[in-house]
Amino acid sequence: MNKIIAFSKRNFLEIIRDPLSYIFCLGFPLVMLVVMTLVNDTIPEEAHMELFRIQNLSGGIAVFGMTFVMLFVCLSVAKDRSGAFLVRLYATPMKSGDFIFGYILPTVVLAVIQSVITFAASLIVSLIVGVELNIAGILIAIVSLIPSMIMFISFGLLFGTLFSEKAAPGLCSIIISLGSFLGGIWFDVKGAGGVLEDICNVLPFYHSVNAARMATVMELDNEFLIDLLITVGYAIVVAIVSVIVFKYKMRADLK
Repeated sequence: MNKIIAFSKRNFLEIIRDPLSYIFCLGFPLVMLVVMTLVNDTIPEEAHMELFRIQNLSGGIAVFGMTFVMLFVCLSVAKDRSGAFLVRLYATPMKSGDFIFGYILPTVVLAVIQSVITFAASLIVSLIVGVELNIAGILIAIVSLIPSMIMFISFGLLFGTLFSEKAAPGLCSIIISLGSFLGGIWFDVKGAGGVLEDICNVLPFYHSVNAARMATVMELDNEFLIDLLITVGYAIVVAIVSVIVFKYKMRADLK
């Protein structure tokens, strides 16, 4: 356990030392929160466009921020592999599980902090625009985002393990684009309908966003549970795949 804590602390410090982590993990999502709120103010009420209202926007922005946590996990793993840092650590008594948890735990903490800050900013915005956000709903939303955090972090671990420091960010950018677009953060999935809605329902991103939105407004019905369970299912699958691949690459590097 001490080895996991020590390695986790090292990885957490490596991420927060990078100024880009503050720009992308905190700054950019908060800027988008403010910008989309301003956009919402320009939309006439008769348009019945509710997507960018703060009670719906906050959950989507929280998921959007997680995609950048994924990017930094990916960069951290790929950088350690390319610099032979991990290969040297393989000679120590540390096991594969120590490395995996050492990457996952600090980034889960980072993702939770990011979500708390995002919802805190949303609460401030709600007071400015005169919309009441339910504190209990916000807390439930943060808890409901934990499977999404694990899923995105596992994607980062997977890409960082499989690809080089130069190639891995490109793969992560695809997930960032898919997560934001097909997650329905910037457009109404149900309003679009058709094949696009079918694609969004097959992938986990829309369910992650929708679960967070419904939790924020305390709509904890069957749809919320289905969205949450689908997200949990994807998180488990991606996590298992990333662990298997990491262990395989570790054995290959030791040969």
